Amino acid sequence: MSGQNQVLEIGSSPHVTSGASVDVIMRNVFFALLPVCVFAVFAFGIAAALTLTTATLTCVVTEHVICRLNRKPTTVGDWSVAITGLLYGLTLPPDLPLWMVAVGAIFAVAVGKALFGGLGCNAFNPALVGRAFLQAAFPQAMTHWSLPFAADRFSELPGSILAFPFAEPVYDAVTAATPLARMKFEAIQAENPDLLWGLTSGSVGETCGALILLGGAYLVARNMMNWRIPVSIMLTVSLITWVFMQIDPAVYPRPAFMLFSGGLMLGAVFMATDMVASPITNAGCWVYGMLIGGLVVVIRFWGGMPEGVMYAILLANAVSPHIDFLIQPRVFGTGRGAG
Repeated sequence: MSGQNQVLEIGSSPHVTSGASVDVIMRNVFFALLPVCVFAVFAFGIAAALTLTTATLTCVVTEHVICRLNRKPTTVGDWSVAITGLLYGLTLPPDLPLWMVAVGAIFAVAVGKALFGGLGCNAFNPALVGRAFLQAAFPQAMTHWSLPFAADRFSELPGSILAFPFAEPVYDAVTAATPLARMKFEAIQAENPDLLWGLTSGSVGETCGALILLGGAYLVARNMMNWRIPVSIMLTVSLITWVFMQIDPAVYPRPAFMLFSGGLMLGAVFMATDMVASPITNAGCWVYGMLIGGLVVVIRFWGGMPEGVMYAILLANAVSPHIDFLIQPRVFGTGRGAG
């Protein structure tokens, strides 16, 4: 027996782990989002770059300040708040005034994350909490969209983006309705290639669906995302839409339109899969995804707003703990009726 002291560590399961820490997972998610952000800047120019930068920096600074005020070590190094900033920025209109972007970012981190206890304790996706706040506080600004791929997008800024706080923003004359708004109010559907490659107006993140799927595939391959959630969302949306399209194709859109329009791709791949706010079990993830998909279709078809991904995910976040309670795995070594 050697003279070295032997340490016996006793802890709860799992005893064999992948070795991927929180910061490693979050850093990979951040990298998976970067191609989407690059394409967003390519599509909307300087305005998108400023929106994403302001959103991310404000989120990071807010979390750092909150940690210092609570006399705790800063947690910005785990990359989670940087992901919150990027996701939040991707949900916003590209010409939103930057002071509104900053206000929503502060709310996302302070209320959507820190108020619940920080990373691992948030009941709702913080990025969507920030966007929901802006949707309620500044509804007109949140429903104003600019055209992508404008000729002067890298040389000029939209007149609204540098608006003075609490002043009425001045928007440029050239605006465009989103594909979902045109479908809902004008019964006009955009073409599939335009939706897939992000050639339509919308939020900063309603861009290239192919890049979003590529980022999701990367995370699934690294075992850093539960693929059941986005797959169940997309399958549910496709199936329900297909059924209604058979009933009245003149009124209800095709499944591909529903999948690649709006924020469904970004929400299904990067937001609904939030490890904290989504169910733990695989069976629970299927139920959770089907709930989100069903709510998206209901809101888009019969709600007062053309888009419903944000509300669907937030509502499902609230139901997630109940799904975990109702769908529990059988305890190893016991019968199905064991408590």
